[in-house]
Parts: sequence; C-alpha cells; structure tokens
Amino acid sequence: MEFLAEPMALVYFLGAVTVISLVISPRKISVKGFFDGTSGKGVQPSLWMLVLSQVTTWIFARSLMNAAILGYFYGFAGTLAYTAYYLSFLTGMYIVGQMRSRGARSVQDWLGDNFGRVGHVAYNIIVALRLLSEVFANLIVVGLIFSAAFPELAWAKAGAIIALAVVGLTYSALGGLRASLRTDVMQMIIFLVVFVLALGVMIFGEGFSFGAIFTASGVHEQASRPGWILVAVAFLQVFSYPAHDPVMMDRGFIADEVTTRKSFLHAFWLSSICIFGFGMFGIQAGIIGAAYENQLLGTWQVMFGPTVYFLIAASLLVSAMSTLDSALASAARLVIDEFKAAPRTVMSGRIAMFGFMAAGALLTLWGNKTLFDAVAVSGTASMFLTPVLVLAFVFNRVVPLWSFLVAYGAAVSGAVAYMYRGTEFVKLFFDGPHKYDQLLYICIAVLAVGFAAGLIGLATQGKLARRA
Repeated sequence: MEFLAEPMALVYFLGAVTVISLVISPRKISVKGFFDGTSGKGVQPSLWMLVLSQVTTWIFARSLMNAAILGYFYGFAGTLAYTAYYLSFLTGMYIVGQMRSRGARSVQDWLGDNFGRVGHVAYNIIVALRLLSEVFANLIVVGLIFSAAFPELAWAKAGAIIALAVVGLTYSALGGLRASLRTDVMQMIIFLVVFVLALGVMIFGEGFSFGAIFTASGVHEQASRPGWILVAVAFLQVFSYPAHDPVMMDRGFIADEVTTRKSFLHAFWLSSICIFGFGMFGIQAGIIGAAYENQLLGTWQVMFGPTVYFLIAASLLVSAMSTLDSALASAARLVIDEFKAAPRTVMSGRIAMFGFMAAGALLTLWGNKTLFDAVAVSGTASMFLTPVLVLAFVFNRVVPLWSFLVAYGAAVSGAVAYMYRGTEFVKLFFDGPHKYDQLLYICIAVLAVGFAAGLIGLATQGKLARRA
C-alpha cells in the first residue's frame, strides 16, 4: 500500500476512471437519447440505473465535504443537518408524482401551464444558477484535492480544475443524458467500494466509538448549537429544495411512474447512509482534536494515513465526475428544451454543455467563502416554490401570477440577504449570534411573505388546480 502514499496515485486513479467513462459512453447517440436518456432502442432507464444515478449525483463532492466540515465544527448536529437535506428525495417524489398526475412532463411544463412564460423563465433562472453552482463547486473540491496532494506545485489547483473540466465535458458531450446515466452506475459502484473501505478502516480503528459520534458537539466555540439551527433550516427548505434541482427533477420524468417512485425511495435511504457516513469522518476529526487544515483534507492526511486518505480523496473525485456529467446533461436540456435557445440537435446540446462548463470553470477564479454557502443561497432562492406547490397540491388551488411573483421576489431577496449577511443593512433586519441564525430568520420571513401572498391571492383571484 506504499504506492497509495504517492500523490501520483490520485492522478492514476482519476485517469483510470476517465478511461472507463469514455469506453462505456455511447459512440452513437440519438437526439432522444442525448436529451431524454433512452437507450438506442428507445427503452427507458431501469430502476437501479435511476437509483444509482440519483444517488451518485446527490452525494457529490461538495456535499461530501459539506457533511464532513459541518460534522467537524458542530458534531453530530452538523452532519445530521446536512443529511436532513436528503429528505428531498421523499419530497421530490411527492412533487414529481403530483405534477405527473396533472399531465406535466417537467417542472417547467407545470409552471408554464399555470403561470405562463413569466413563471417558466423565473424558474429557469434559478435552475441555471443552481447548475452553475454545481459545476464550479465540484471543480473547486477537485482543485483542493490536488493542491493538497502537490503543495509544491503552484499550478496544481488550476491544472486539476482545467483537466477535469476537459475530461468531464468530453465524455458528457459524447452521449448527453444517456452517457451520464451509464457512467453514473459505474462511478457509483466505484464510489461505494472505496467509501466502504475507508469507512470500515475508521470504524474498526483505534479510538472510534459510535457513542462518541452521536454525542459529539464539534469544535466550534458555540458547540453544536449552530448545527441544530441548521437542522431547522433544512426542514424549512426541504420541500422546495428538490424542485429547483434539475438533475433530480429531470430523472423524475424519464421512466414510468412506478419505477420513478421506487427509485426515489431507494435513493433516499442509500444516499442518506452515504452522506452521514462521510460526515462521520469530519465528526471523528473533531473528536480526536485534529487541527482544521485545507477543507479537512490536510487533517485527514494526518488522521488516517496514506491508504485511507487516498480512499477518501478517490471518493471525492468520483463523486465530482458523476455530478459534472449530470449537471451538463441537465444544462443542455435547460438551454435547448426550456429556453429554446437553439434547435434540438446533439450538436446544440454539446455547445450548451461547453458554455456551462466554461462558465463554471471561470467562476472558480472568483473564489468562495464556504462550500455550504452555495447550498444555503440556492436553497433559499428555491423557497418561492413552497407556498406555490403546497397550495396547489395539498389544497388543489393555484395562486394568481402576482402571488407567485411576490413569493419569487421574497425568496430571491432572501438569498441575496444571506450572501450579504455581514452588511449593516441586512443585520438591521436579520441578526443573530451565528450566520445560521440569520439564515433561519431569513427562511422564516421568505415563507411568511410567500404564504401570505398566496393566501391573499387565493381569497381574491385563486383558481382550482388543473388535473390531467
């Protein structure tokens, strides 16, 4: 195992996964296969292809790092908070089921039917920002891994980001959504193998205790308190969160309803176990008093030694690749099918992929404060959907357009407020002992405004929800 201590081991591993991904990507692809994920014979994805694709694209590199970092700082509560976001598979299953029962073929289709072009475009703007955040955040994690592996090379971070961007774009452009589904299965299997090995070494290693994990309070000066605040935030955001994630929603409309429902259920328990398991690496680092270095990467190198660290880094690299191809496939469908920016051809889809990858790579130069900020901002922006969808699906009433726009404006304003939470103007309205207190207050305000606008709208201009 001495070879795994060498930084080049990660390069060879990534190269091997790249070669396999290129080999199993389809060489000939139809327009329907590229955008809808069907096979060459027009067959829908199987149950476990959907399950593994859903899971591997939701336990992506940024999420794994977030769960571990939150666990390090806030203990059990921090990792539990991030794991709570994976209830999105259950709320997403409900949303998809309700929309399909009403004859919709996508979220945009349902919004367009009820709110016209305005609702369609408003939603697509949020989706585009979500996809960009997924691309650049995963590229950032890859850059961090290789800058930690090759600290003597000043260009290691930028070189790794560019290399993975080129690799991800190449095999994604070969087959679109169909290639993404096929490679997701392979990548998820590899992820599970290296993740289970790493987790096993930690669990059966000296000094590990599940009792200590479940009672850990983290290393933050406020202990686990901010983590519990974040648990509350997750529950407020979890209904709308899946609806603004195009990767999950795209996979909710490409198979029959029974297969889709089962895929969401299996993806929920499998992804929750994986994300909490990875979060335990962060909790354990806090328990043994390890110093926080380089987004936990340096900490893990010291904690676990070269073999386990290699497995952890390999898990992150595989999850980054799987998310990038899925994000690009969804980006192509967004630009071509929803924005209708070009004809529905494979070449148009590939050009859209290139544009999103290039934009995401450029955003890595802008930097980021914390990886969780992108989740918090996009999650807050998506909350305009909560009152709209709850009133439509639970009470069978569609709010008028003005109510939709008020909820949308409140959610986007809330997201901007969290981005600029340190300013005196934002603190005047939303202040607290921790940034997650601010986030909680913002989320409550966004929902209050959205539901108030929706209820007033229903009382004056509401209409019955259309059924298929």
